[in-house]
Amino acid sequence: MINIDKVLNSKRLTLALTGLTPQEFINLLPSFEKSWQDKKHCDYRIHRKQRTRKPGGGRKGFLREMQDKLFFILFYYKCYPTYDVLTLLYGFDRANGFRRQKQMTEILEKTLGKKMTLPERKLKKLEEFFEMFPEAREVFVDGTERPIQRPKDPNRQKDKYSGKKKRHTVKNIIIADKRRRIGFLSKTESGRKHDFDMLKEHAPPKYIPTKIKQHMDLGFKGYHAQFPDHKISMPDRKPRTRELSKTKLLQNKKKSGWRVLAEHAIGGVKRFRITTDVFRNKINGSDDKAILISCGLWNYHLQASR
Repeated sequence: MINIDKVLNSKRLTLALTGLTPQEFINLLPSFEKSWQDKKHCDYRIHRKQRTRKPGGGRKGFLREMQDKLFFILFYYKCYPTYDVLTLLYGFDRANGFRRQKQMTEILEKTLGKKMTLPERKLKKLEEFFEMFPEAREVFVDGTERPIQRPKDPNRQKDKYSGKKKRHTVKNIIIADKRRRIGFLSKTESGRKHDFDMLKEHAPPKYIPTKIKQHMDLGFKGYHAQFPDHKISMPDRKPRTRELSKTKLLQNKKKSGWRVLAEHAIGGVKRFRITTDVFRNKINGSDDKAILISCGLWNYHLQASR
């Protein structure tokens, strides 16, 4: 069993194992405990009339204290160990590890929702954009891909294959502000899908104010042609037959300097190994849940560090 108190005494170790500082971990603990108690109170087994054992009776779990529960799920997302590794660390069987991971993931998602750090998933009104980015004058739009295990089904293999990454991936579109906070996260799609198509499907430009400047890369080429009223900052592509002029090169360099903030936001999310290692979980929707909670933890870290 990992000694939590010893870990929290070291900022470097806490960051390495949970992705949060000791103070951020401690501040998150009361909300996590409240979400745990709310979930436990809704358990149908507590209110059964035929119940013969008092609540709290029976065998004690391997995660007895609330800080053990929070550390377990943060450690899973930050380091993404296999269930065999967790078996070695905690002394339970692999099936029990899976059940606890699934249970704690739901509690962590509710906790981050209460902290209002989870990004929004839908954009269907202009007013919703101002709720996501109330003070932003410019936003940063980018796509991010994550590797997955090669599917056995031939149709799924073709659907998940990314010609860009030369491997099987899943993809999301993120919209971040200047502070690197991720305000919007699209639904997880296959790596075969194009960034621009995903943006039009999940965050239609007609619901993005035309006065808001949007920084994008060449993955969204054609945006300005379809939506000429929008303020777009996008680098110029080098023509096949000639070189870009010095003026264009300087402009591209300046635009890249601004657009790198989107990469920094994605890089903050990808501190969590569950978003960078080859994703192993096979349960439907688990890949989407992993990126959502990682974004929420990154936003919580930014919020706490202000």
